Amino acid sequence: MSIINNYDNFFLPVDNIDQAKEFYTKKLGLGIKFDFPDKGMTAFKVGSNEPAIIVTTIKNAKLAIWFTVDNVQDAYEDLKQKGVEFLSEPFEIMTGLSVEFKDPFGNKLGLTDYSKMPKSTI
Repeated sequence: MSIINNYDNFFLPVDNIDQAKEFYTKKLGLGIKFDFPDKGMTAFKVGSNEPAIIVTTIKNAKLAIWFTVDNVQDAYEDLKQKGVEFLSEPFEIMTGLSVEFKDPFGNKLGLTDYSKMPKSTI
């Protein structure tokens, strides 16, 4: 049984957030889900899906796919027992906890939960 519930977000590194906004809104026609210019992140809605495409100018950012889990700490412990090597300990974000790791091929993956969000809004 998988501990992963669903996709959460797709993170794409960009050099210029304004140029990225122009491309994703004007050329692809995606709406902005949220915009945190002070954090170097803008998220774009894809249809009615909860997962978003998040572009980021954060230094050394890598393409990453995050998945939702019920509890990041539990998933972290479970996967650690199975030999998954994490890039850090679980860390807090605005909506809950997250943690990142790489697959055997160097692809960055992450887990997140919505533990700070009321159940009715998830």
